[in-house]
Amino acid sequence: MSALLLLGLRILAAAALYAFIGWTLYLLWRSLQQEAVFLSSRKVTPLKLQIQDSRQSVPILRFTQGSILIGRDPTCDVVLEDATASAHHARLTFHHSQWWLEDLQSTNGTKLNGEHVETPAIVVNGDNIQCGQTVLLVELE
Repeated sequence: MSALLLLGLRILAAAALYAFIGWTLYLLWRSLQQEAVFLSSRKVTPLKLQIQDSRQSVPILRFTQGSILIGRDPTCDVVLEDATASAHHARLTFHHSQWWLEDLQSTNGTKLNGEHVETPAIVVNGDNIQCGQTVLLVELE
């Protein structure tokens, strides 16, 4: 009789352990789904960039994605026709509900409102970004 009781207790302990593991996995899954809904609901603040060029009329570029690459390379989001700009000069990224400017170790550096960008810097409405000799005017919507 004690062997049968011991077997029953072992089965009960195994069932409790599986129930605990199942409940834990369910809570993790639910938490991940809530996080996914939260992240998908966050929207990137649209950003407009206007290249300041007195020689020609340049259209205003509007972006809604979270990362913008600036440089001479044709694969960049903002292609600069400036020999003093690097192929991949700077990057604008949206995180923590703000736009950030980062220099990508360019040869001539990146300036934000006339100041060299050494570490990622927050960009606000009306800022000027200088990549080589090209100046970009920032407008946030």
